[in-house]
Amino acid sequence: MKVIHTDKAPAAVGPYVQAIEAGNFVYVSGQIPFVPETMTKVSEDVSAQTKQSLENVKAVLEAAGCTLNNVVRCGIYIKDMNDFAKVNEVYGQYFTTHKPARSCVEVARLPKDVLVEIEAIAYKG
Repeated sequence: MKVIHTDKAPAAVGPYVQAIEAGNFVYVSGQIPFVPETMTKVSEDVSAQTKQSLENVKAVLEAAGCTLNNVVRCGIYIKDMNDFAKVNEVYGQYFTTHKPARSCVEVARLPKDVLVEIEAIAYKG
């Protein structure tokens, strides 16, 4: 196994790493909408938070030698299911022709009180 780290995504806010490469798979930890340089929330807007979370996922994948086209599964956690359409709109701009398997669930609370968190699994084979 290999730990993946990049300064182009926020540092972990707990006892975990940005991603782990195991065999042909890269497991990207949930990425919250923090700007890497400042470690602060990008905005209070769910669309902006979704975009930043996906940019962070993308940066971690790139550090592992992958792109969004390698993603086989995403997990999305949102604070309010009423934001589902807004999250989907932004998500659809990142996954256009390639659409991985996905789940999206509403949760009571997310780290640092963000509105969205996104994790991914990529296949490098």
